[in-house]
Amino acid sequence: MTNQATTTALNQVIADISQLRVNVQQYHWYMRGEQFFKLHPLMDDYLAQLGTHLDEVAERLIIIGGAPLSTTHEFTAHTKLPDDKLTWGQEPLTQMVAGLVRQFKVLRDDYAAAIAVTEDAHDLTTQDMLIEFKGECEKNIWMLNAYLGKDATA
Repeated sequence: MTNQATTTALNQVIADISQLRVNVQQYHWYMRGEQFFKLHPLMDDYLAQLGTHLDEVAERLIIIGGAPLSTTHEFTAHTKLPDDKLTWGQEPLTQMVAGLVRQFKVLRDDYAAAIAVTEDAHDLTTQDMLIEFKGECEKNIWMLNAYLGKDATA
């Protein structure tokens, strides 16, 4: 049922979600500042959302006959996101939020690419799931940009 293009696209999503989860977790641990009490719980929300996305994309890939990437080595070998260690006070909150915007945009673009691939493969069930997740990602980008005082499409 699966084709190689779908497997490749979904595994890119899996790799980038996995790295984004690590990066969000670091922000969660290392953020400080005036907006800490607002942003710290938001990172928990993002971690939960990304965990759901990761599980559903991987399970869908198995359902259609593919094999999801499943090790940290595979994730880091395929991700397009940074794998930088943070330390206390390394980045102000606004810089962390701007970094999240950039990373959610990469994930949004992964979803868009996978949506196009599933369109070509006539895999509407997978496509429907990806459209929902892309919409959630776009909302995250909008809200983070609003925090930074920027337009939703910035």
